[in-house]
Amino acid sequence: MSTSIASLNVGEVGIIQEISLDSIPLSLLEMGCMPGEIVELIQKAPLQDPLYIRVNGSHLAIRIETALKILITKA
Repeated sequence: MSTSIASLNVGEVGIIQEISLDSIPLSLLEMGCMPGEIVELIQKAPLQDPLYIRVNGSHLAIRIETALKILITKA
């Protein structure tokens, strides 16, 4: 069942299934946020935005709107 990065709890991991190329920043793709990669939620900011994730060896901060557009399967 697909869900989004935003649905992960801290410490949970998922595998990126689908990305809407039109709606996420190119910089995320360049940093390895691609289908098939494992993503882990490291931390949520106090107001739930941004989310801090680890993907492809990089730590990234992404906005909740972006996280909702990256579909994953929980591992």
